[in-house]
Amino acid sequence: VTAPASGPDTASGAEEGLEADGVPAPPGEFPVQPGPTPQGDRPFRVVAVTSCPTGIAHTYMAAESLEQAARADGIDLVVETQGSAGFKRLDPAVVAAADAVILAHDIDVREKERFAGKPVVDTGVKAAINRPAELIAEARAKAERGERTSPLPASGGDAGDGPPMSVGSGAGDHFGIRLRTWLMSGVSYMVPFVAAGGLLIALAFALGGYEITDAPSVIDQFTWTDTQSWAALMFQVGGAAFGFLIPVLAGYIAYGMADRPGLVPGFVGGAISVTIEAGFLGGLVAGLVAGGVVLGIQRFRVPDVLRGIMPVVVIPLLSSAIVGFLMFVVIGQPIAAAQEGLTDWLSGLSGANAVLLGIVLGLMMCFDLGGPVNKVAYAFAIGGIAVSNPSEANLQIMAAVMAAGMVPPLGMALATVVRRRLFTRAERENGKAAWVLGASFITEGAIPFAAADPLRVIPSSMAGGAVAGALAMAFGNTLRAPHGGIFVVPLIGNPFLYLVAIAAGTAVTATLVILLKGTRAAQQAERAAETVPAP
Repeated sequence: VTAPASGPDTASGAEEGLEADGVPAPPGEFPVQPGPTPQGDRPFRVVAVTSCPTGIAHTYMAAESLEQAARADGIDLVVETQGSAGFKRLDPAVVAAADAVILAHDIDVREKERFAGKPVVDTGVKAAINRPAELIAEARAKAERGERTSPLPASGGDAGDGPPMSVGSGAGDHFGIRLRTWLMSGVSYMVPFVAAGGLLIALAFALGGYEITDAPSVIDQFTWTDTQSWAALMFQVGGAAFGFLIPVLAGYIAYGMADRPGLVPGFVGGAISVTIEAGFLGGLVAGLVAGGVVLGIQRFRVPDVLRGIMPVVVIPLLSSAIVGFLMFVVIGQPIAAAQEGLTDWLSGLSGANAVLLGIVLGLMMCFDLGGPVNKVAYAFAIGGIAVSNPSEANLQIMAAVMAAGMVPPLGMALATVVRRRLFTRAERENGKAAWVLGASFITEGAIPFAAADPLRVIPSSMAGGAVAGALAMAFGNTLRAPHGGIFVVPLIGNPFLYLVAIAAGTAVTATLVILLKGTRAAQQAERAAETVPAP
C-alpha cells in the first residue's frame, strides 16, 4: 500500500491526480517539475517506509503523521507502508528522485538496500507518530550536510564514504535495540497465525461446545449437514494454524537477524521446540540461536567456487544440523524444564498472587499501546493457551490481557463523550472510531490521543488497564480465544463479570484523563489571565 503526500501546493494534487506546476502527479509519485529542477526550485523530496510488528495500526498512523507534517512544511513525501496486507514497493524513479529517506520501523525494513546512497533517518515507528516534524527536519539537515549511506561491499574493500546500508538491523544500533527488533520481527509474522487459528477455535467452541476437542478427525468422519462436523473442522483447522506459531516465531526471529538464510534453521529449531515441549520460550531461544549460527557461518571466507551454493546448500545444511544438535541435546531440555516450571507456577496462582499478576499484565498492555511491551504481555498469554490442553490459570491470563488491552481506546472514547470541550475536533472524531477499535481489542486505537498528550493519556490508560486485569483475574474469567474483543464474550467464563471488569477499567481511564486534562486546562486559563494587562 502506498500512501502519497506532499507539500501544501502539491499534496492534494499528488493525492487526487490533479496538476502541480502544470504537470499531473500520479498517486505514489512526486509531482513532475517542467524543465530543469535543481532542489532550490522545487520542494524538498522525501521517501519514507513505515512498519510495525503487527502491520495494522502503528504502520498507517506513522504514515499519516509523516504526511501531515510534510504538508505543513511544504515538503513532497511519499510513504511505503509495509503492513500486514503486504506492500507496494516505491517506484525506483521515486526513490532516485528523493533527497532523503525516513525509515520508521520496529521490525526490519524489507529491501532496505534500495535506499543506499541517500541520507537516511532510521528510527522507531512511534517516533514518526509522535514527532514527525523533527524527523523531517533531521532528514533535511542530513541532506544539506551531504551525508550518504553506502551499500555493503560484495567482497571486502571500501564501498564509499558514508555508513553502510545494512539489510538487517543497523550494525551501529545498541544490542538491546537490535534484540527488540529481532523479537518483534518474529511476533509480527506470528500474529496472523494467532488471529486465524484462535478465531477458528473460538468459532468451533461456539458451535460445538468445549467437548469438540475430543471429536474424531474430519478426515475419517465428516457430515455436511451436521453442525458438530463443521465445528470439528474449524477446531482442527485452527489447531493446525496454531501448530505453526512457535516455528514461525523462531523462523522469523532468525530471519530478522540473518535475512533469508536464517529461515530454515529457525523453522527447524522452532519445530524441535514443539517436539520437546519447550514451548514459547523454546521458540524464542531457537530463533536467536539459529540467527546467531547463520551469522557465524557467514563470517567464514569460502572459495569463490563455493559461493554460489552457500545460501541454498551449505548454510541451510550446517545451520540446521547445529541448531538441531543444540536444541535436542544441549539447551532444549533445560528450556523445556523452565517452561514446565513456569506453567506449574501459573497453574498454582490464586487469590492475591493472581490479582497481582493481572495488575502487572494490565500495566504492560497499556504502557505503550500496542508497542513492544504490549506485545510481550500478549505473546506471554498466547504461549499459555497455544497448547493442546491449557491450564485454567493460562486461560485466566489470556482473559486478563484482552480485558486490559480493550480499556485504553474505550476509555478515551468515553472521555470524549463526557467532556467534549477538553478534546479537539479531530480527537472527538477519533473517539468515535475508538469505540469500535476498543471493542475489537485493538489497543492501538488510543495512539492518536497518546501522541497528542502522552503524559496524561498513558498513565490514565495504565491505571484503567491494571484495574481491568486485576478484576478479570479476581473474577476468575477464562478465555480460549486469543482475539476478538466483545465478539467472543460468549466464550468467556463468567461473561457478565468480565464486562464489569472492562467497564470498571474504562471508567477509571476516562475519569483520570478528564481530571488530568481539566487540571491542565485550568492552569492554562490561570496563566492566560495573569498575562492580561491590568486596565
